[in-house]
Amino acid sequence: MLRTSASRVLDDSDRDEVLALLDADPVANVFVSSRVRAVGLNPARLGGQMWGFGPRGGLVSLCYAGANMVPVSAGPEAVHAFADRARKQGRRCSSIVGQVDAVSLLWERLEPHWGRARAIRWAQPVMATSRKPPVPADPLVRRVRPDEFDVLLPACVAMFTEEVGVSPNLGDGGALYRTRVAELIRIGRSYARIDDGRVVFKAEIGAVTPHACQIQGVWVAPELRGRGYAVAGMAAVVEAALGCFAPVVSLYVNDFNQSARAVYRKVGFHEIDTFMSVLF
Repeated sequence: MLRTSASRVLDDSDRDEVLALLDADPVANVFVSSRVRAVGLNPARLGGQMWGFGPRGGLVSLCYAGANMVPVSAGPEAVHAFADRARKQGRRCSSIVGQVDAVSLLWERLEPHWGRARAIRWAQPVMATSRKPPVPADPLVRRVRPDEFDVLLPACVAMFTEEVGVSPNLGDGGALYRTRVAELIRIGRSYARIDDGRVVFKAEIGAVTPHACQIQGVWVAPELRGRGYAVAGMAAVVEAALGCFAPVVSLYVNDFNQSARAVYRKVGFHEIDTFMSVLF
């Protein structure tokens, strides 16, 4: 029985214990783990708070509460505590995302207070691979150069709008989104095939830890879909990720996106978990 039934806000003194908990499931927790490793647990640097459930030295669950809300290793008691804190604080996130059992229970407790979501993705298979793809990689897929930001950005906006259902340019005019796109280019984690100034295929490695990395933002120009660019492009990105960043490459995808799931299977990914996302 836990000695506390309430969550608490963690700080840098909890870092080692937090990372140990995150590393127990390095693929599922790659996003949160990458944030903690990069900036620590100080809310000003983290871009939100990290909530913990369990006493110091006995931490059993986490919840990252920033632009996204992400429960980690959260059973029913922890979800209840996180939901109570989130209800009192009010909604500050644009989505809740994570393993399906925790997110579904968290949303069940929060929906009466936060109101209806804009969209719910009830099942998003988490896929991973640690092997060189069994298909040829596109030799024209490469790291995007900083001077190609203006070429890449429209493709990124189109991908985000298609995937999420709203433009990233809403609210702040897209300033934060442009900053993130530029940062991924700067640190060498944005890949694309660009033919004569046109983006044919693109993807980013959005989160990286010593144990795993996560691909995001996979996109092929609509008029070129169905021609094999996605399979060859993903093979190139997976090869680059395994060679430069981490021993396991992961992603998650909507269950209804059968074409994307087929592409990822051809590249060698297999399903290992299920996420759920609630979008506001």
